[in-house]
Amino acid sequence: MSNIIECRNVCKYFGEKTALDSVSIDVPEGKIFGLLGPNGAGKTTLIRIINRISIPNSGEVFFNGHQITQSDVEKIGYLPEERGLYRKMEVGDQAMYLAQLKGMSAADAKAALKEWFIRFGIQDWWKKKVEELSKGMAQKVQFITTVVHKPSLMILDEPFSGFDPVNAELIRKEILRLKEEGSTIILSTHNMESVEELCDNIALINKSRLVITGGVNQIRHDLGNNNIELVYTSESAVESAEGLFDVLSDENNAGRHTAVLSLKEGTSSNDALSALLTTGVSINSFKELIPRMNDIFIKLVTEEA
Repeated sequence: MSNIIECRNVCKYFGEKTALDSVSIDVPEGKIFGLLGPNGAGKTTLIRIINRISIPNSGEVFFNGHQITQSDVEKIGYLPEERGLYRKMEVGDQAMYLAQLKGMSAADAKAALKEWFIRFGIQDWWKKKVEELSKGMAQKVQFITTVVHKPSLMILDEPFSGFDPVNAELIRKEILRLKEEGSTIILSTHNMESVEELCDNIALINKSRLVITGGVNQIRHDLGNNNIELVYTSESAVESAEGLFDVLSDENNAGRHTAVLSLKEGTSSNDALSALLTTGVSINSFKELIPRMNDIFIKLVTEEA
């Protein structure tokens, strides 16, 4: 699988402050890549460098295998966290202006925008002034102008911010549809639930340094506690197996137990299951407890602190 973006040892300083300290990431083509980190970690600085809004003090950024150029930026759609539309312009004129800035002809821009406006149910807003729109309405328009020219890479910084649950779900579905159509998306967000639902790969930056990067599922497995949830039926509680696992908890509800087992080092799930089957308990379910991305985020950032 090829990478659309490769950052190699990117460093950025603002006076004596280090914003990025030798950060290297690979963004696979056709995937959704989560860029995570607490406020002030360096995420926005890295996004600005990829967009060539800012230049690194050292390190390199590659786009489709070559050093990124200004012409490559035209193939990027960027939705910044700090939203910005011209309040006195009509919505349609604003959208047309931004679409043509990305190289679309007037005819192509109008046709594509009309299609997007209908999809988002905002076709009646074309002649409204931007200042008449609510924050959520304005964000819909800005999302459309970010993606209307069908960029090969989209960088979305907190795209769900300010949306109610219905519109957040609309944006989520559009992000997945864009991915299905072949777009690569860098998603910068604090919403770890969205990361689990949407992202294939992530990079976590904290205090200007890369903490971890890789596939979401692999990271969740690698950073798990090797715990198992066992649901079983028995009159008595399951006992710890010497050398295989410890019982961390065991709740009994009228003979139906829910237990959490901690596998000892070197013990596989199959080993534990085989041992349990010899005890005569009736096993209803047996599954690995994988940590949520929210727990991983807190754990890694706290450890760094």
